[in-house]
Amino acid sequence: MTERKKMSLLYKISMGFVVGVVLGVAVPGVVPTLAPVGKIFISLLKMLIVPLVFSSIVVGTSSLGDVKVLGRVGIKIMVLYLLTTAFAVTLGLFFGNVIQPGAGMELSLTGVEFKMPEVPKMINVLLDMFPTNIVESLVKGNMLQIIVFALFFGVAAVFAGAVAKPVIDVMNATVETMYKLTGIVMECAPYGVAALMAETVAKYGVGVLGPFAKLIFVVYLAIVVHALLVYSFIVRAAGKSPFWFFSGVKEAMLTAFVTRSSAATLPVSMRVSEENLKVNPHILSFTLPLGATVNMDGTAIYQGVCTLFVAQAFGVPLPLPVQLGIILTATLASIGTAGVPGAGLIMLTLTLQYAGLPVEAIALIAGIDAILDMARTCINVTGDMACTVLVAKTEKDGFLP
Repeated sequence: MTERKKMSLLYKISMGFVVGVVLGVAVPGVVPTLAPVGKIFISLLKMLIVPLVFSSIVVGTSSLGDVKVLGRVGIKIMVLYLLTTAFAVTLGLFFGNVIQPGAGMELSLTGVEFKMPEVPKMINVLLDMFPTNIVESLVKGNMLQIIVFALFFGVAAVFAGAVAKPVIDVMNATVETMYKLTGIVMECAPYGVAALMAETVAKYGVGVLGPFAKLIFVVYLAIVVHALLVYSFIVRAAGKSPFWFFSGVKEAMLTAFVTRSSAATLPVSMRVSEENLKVNPHILSFTLPLGATVNMDGTAIYQGVCTLFVAQAFGVPLPLPVQLGIILTATLASIGTAGVPGAGLIMLTLTLQYAGLPVEAIALIAGIDAILDMARTCINVTGDMACTVLVAKTEKDGFLP
């Protein structure tokens, strides 16, 4: 008797996605019962983040064996992240100018209340990267501080030599255990995805898409074009096929789309990058956690489109010099707001302020922010993995045999 072929996890997740949408539209009353399932799934994913990131960065840093190599990899990945972010916001502005999603809307801020978020100063963000109490950083899940400490710890292990081998062995065992635990958690993904999608559709409904359909269309269009053009180019530059890349990362893309969290998707991104893309763990263990914190291509596209949307809705022209300034502002803000809760909102506030537009307009976009957040998180995560592939290509032993 022929053994039945096991259904792939991606297929199960896709089924959960469809089932969730159908339930949210047809049976919204069942959502309160399903909601805890989605919340538990998100909690399980977040549970993995801190131990996985810390142990993998320590292992990755120590395995490089040379601080110069670490510095070289760091410079390469940061340059790639900045370039793709700058191109992303440019693409968002291009489509915003061509399609003009806010033209003729004549939006009003009457009755809208908006609390201005506190915009962090770059120097404060820089100082906050260095932890004073790593235990506190681990408890709070402050990713930048965890990354910085793990880098120092891994470098110190290299300098310590043979005496640090037991520590590295423990970290190696921790990483492998966390990978297995990630696999166990992902077996729950179809149910979590179904619950999350049902809750999203039932909460926002299809009606929310109407008034802002054009804005949603432009953001999604720019994101798709960015993925097909920029990431395909990056992957081809690494000597790989775009089809191979997107096929290998689709599980992480779908997880990011549903969870709307780069951090929660990180365990999945790391697993598929190693298993499907064959990137060496000593590369991805540094580039992916950093990317989940500072690389925001999808958010940059959102900045460009939404800034023009607000300007067009209020009838405010934005000349070319201002739009060029928006590119620079959004690119730098992607680093300046790294690790800050609500980074996307703060980035949009900065670009609106720079363009002289009313920041209160953010409150008008908030109704569809969840719909936009799905796409921008998906492309944020995809960009991390594409850039990681190119960096791996430029390093000796960047890919597994």
